[in-house]
Amino acid sequence: MDGGVGGFTELLAQLGITPGTDLAVGGNTPSVPEGTTVLALRFEGGVVIAGDRRSTEGNLVAHRSIRKVFPADDWSAVAIAGTAGLALEMVRLFQTELEHFEKIEGRALTLEGKANYLSRMVRNQLPMAMQGLVVVPLFAGYDHLEEVGRLYTFDVVGGRYEEQEFGSTGSGSRLAKAYLRTTYVGPPTEEEAVALAVKALVSAAQEDMGTGVPDIRRDIFPNVFKIDADGITEVSNAVLEPIAQEALETIR
Repeated sequence: MDGGVGGFTELLAQLGITPGTDLAVGGNTPSVPEGTTVLALRFEGGVVIAGDRRSTEGNLVAHRSIRKVFPADDWSAVAIAGTAGLALEMVRLFQTELEHFEKIEGRALTLEGKANYLSRMVRNQLPMAMQGLVVVPLFAGYDHLEEVGRLYTFDVVGGRYEEQEFGSTGSGSRLAKAYLRTTYVGPPTEEEAVALAVKALVSAAQEDMGTGVPDIRRDIFPNVFKIDADGITEVSNAVLEPIAQEALETIR
């Protein structure tokens, strides 16, 4: 990975128990739940990463409250879009890889190293992507070397791109980015960044059926994490509810 030490995946390969899923050539791609819109944006001193809660299966809603944003470690988070089952497996393996590296090396992987390793994991999924089972994550964290929040987007072949202001992936990503282009004046404060993240998701949901709006009656709000010099913290529903209420009332 980042210091000559083999990762957890390499260890499994040596033991002959490499995780993975293969479809027969020419086989039909199964209908499976798809995660949709996730986004991240930088603020003064850190980064906010968020995702809506809906997953779809074809033109139907598969789940209304799926989680799409997960802590990778104490200083970074990964958000998922694409085939939900494979994406969740990738997140769990990524979390294990980071923990394995820290235990073996006695230090945490750099943020750049984490992004590079996640890029390799996405590239390893290319055979599945060619058969329609696509996983494209979003990664964000706090860089102790530069003392700033940073965020990275990826493409389906593992290309990694650092975004300077905001980034998004998933079915509603273009709509979310279109909203942020007109409202993001950076770097915003932490509170402004959280509000922008929620409003961008609500804006995307106006036109993208795969993106779910906050459901105040069911107490379902976007997953939102902020990451700064103090580490990673999940934003509570109590903070998100008034923001979501305003967004639902004002964004058309």
